[in-house]
Amino acid sequence: MKNIAIIMLLLGVFASCNEELNVSPQGTIGNDVLTFDKAWINGQIVGAYGILDGNLDNTDVWRAAPSNWVYGEVASDNAYKGSDPGDQPPINNIEKYSPLSTSSFLDYKWRAVFEGVARSNEVIRGVKIGLEKGDLSTADALALEGEARFLRGHFHFEAKKMWNKIPYILETAVTSQSNENVESWTKIEEDFAFAAANMNDQPEETGRASSWTAKTYLAKTHMYQLDYAAAEPILDDVIENGPYQLNTLFSDNFNFAANNSAESVFAVQHSVQDGSSNGSNGNWGEALNFPQTGEAGAGCCGFFQPSQNLVNAFKTGADGLPLLTDFNNEDVTNDDGITSDDDFTPYAGTLDPRLDWTVGRRGIDYLGWDLHRGSAWIRNQANGGPYLQKKTLYRASQKGEANSTNAWSSNVSAININIIRFSEVLLWAAEVAADKSDLAKAVSLVDRVRARAANPEDFVKAIDRQVDPVTEEVTLNVLEEPAANYLINTYGTFPDKEFAMRAVNFERRIELAMEGHRFFDLVRQGRAADVLNDYLTEEGTKRSHLSGVSFEANEDNYYPIPQTAIDLSGGVITQN
Repeated sequence: MKNIAIIMLLLGVFASCNEELNVSPQGTIGNDVLTFDKAWINGQIVGAYGILDGNLDNTDVWRAAPSNWVYGEVASDNAYKGSDPGDQPPINNIEKYSPLSTSSFLDYKWRAVFEGVARSNEVIRGVKIGLEKGDLSTADALALEGEARFLRGHFHFEAKKMWNKIPYILETAVTSQSNENVESWTKIEEDFAFAAANMNDQPEETGRASSWTAKTYLAKTHMYQLDYAAAEPILDDVIENGPYQLNTLFSDNFNFAANNSAESVFAVQHSVQDGSSNGSNGNWGEALNFPQTGEAGAGCCGFFQPSQNLVNAFKTGADGLPLLTDFNNEDVTNDDGITSDDDFTPYAGTLDPRLDWTVGRRGIDYLGWDLHRGSAWIRNQANGGPYLQKKTLYRASQKGEANSTNAWSSNVSAININIIRFSEVLLWAAEVAADKSDLAKAVSLVDRVRARAANPEDFVKAIDRQVDPVTEEVTLNVLEEPAANYLINTYGTFPDKEFAMRAVNFERRIELAMEGHRFFDLVRQGRAADVLNDYLTEEGTKRSHLSGVSFEANEDNYYPIPQTAIDLSGGVITQN
């Protein structure tokens, strides 16, 4: 699906011309020559899917990574930028809530998102031509237009949560569109509703959307507006009648071998070793996020490090439940500033087992590469802390199969990026139920997610690490016992609405940690200023670059629109 070089050459072939022109431009193929049938339109749709990865030109693609690790996680209480302060400095500004409108990161993200809008609109125009010419049946035209409008809705949704005040570009647009007084949420809803009503229940190909995907996105749009009443029946329908279910193992959501599982509602598709130049179809957005060591992957580049606050959130009490209000009173033991193995004592308290599939901690198996070696694997521990992320990295046993062999970084992998997982759908429904004080429904949904996490088959196992004294070759023997003191239980009941909402929000954080949602969740729920300023007050004592940083709700909820977009529009687009 991703091998689309020929299709890309033809993307602009059937763009509508100005009616005032009497002569077709030389060197183009007229609409009367092309056959706008289902096969042709499907090829154009593949082109629109192709930009979901944010890869415009294989240049610093992490600026538009579909995981939103920069914009949704480093900007939150879940992660530090990591690496050296002088490497990728625009991320420093984002972490400190001072991004610039001239940032190359924001410019690249804007261009990638609206390239997706443009490609989606090309498909819609092609469908209309095909229907008019008789190349498409009405049924096929509706289904294909629905899929294109789904994609257009997705790309506008990405822009909306980033910048809020956005233009909404329809297929009829021929000039720059204003972002003033645009009912963009309504237009996004209209695209998803059309898609849900007209797309097929089964996707045309693995990785493409279906009517169920569109329904889920429509519910997500309502959730971002806190329109719980509108979201509830859609979520109930998806949960009760849709094709999705939780994976048996939480870790399979981040396993190359389990791409496109039953839990994947929508994911950005990646592939490697497919003949593309420089591994361009691989997951370039995460190329910086391996440990800074050749012992695990390609040794690059130490970015995107989990925060101590996030790690502390995985602590559990004697009842196996989260510490909802005082989780951050005491840190999970870390090796910050410790270099000697003899000086480090691992944390002995009880922990949610999802921690060690989310975070790389010293002394714990790191996806089969080795036991996490602590500061030896951290590029700049003083800046980024003692932890590494794990969710978007391929396993050691998959080396040569899941990673690129013809890119400058062999970290580039074929691991899909989940945009929506079914567990998130369950937790949206729990949020809705908690808000209306339907405590029984809320707890049953949260406990459904927690029960999966409690599966002991998925606990990270302890490792017996042996080093040959002569060759220094390392042998890792997997043991039967868990790697840490894991304890997780279900709630059973919620006592009241306030507790239920706190528990739902907390569950959402630990279930989806490092997947790009946290900052946007805090903003949509109106909790960003309170949560992030509490976080910054504490973190300023641990990470010097966060000392004195604060979050302003009216100014920092959204990113500045790139100045280049404003300039290119001739001032039609205005700043947030």
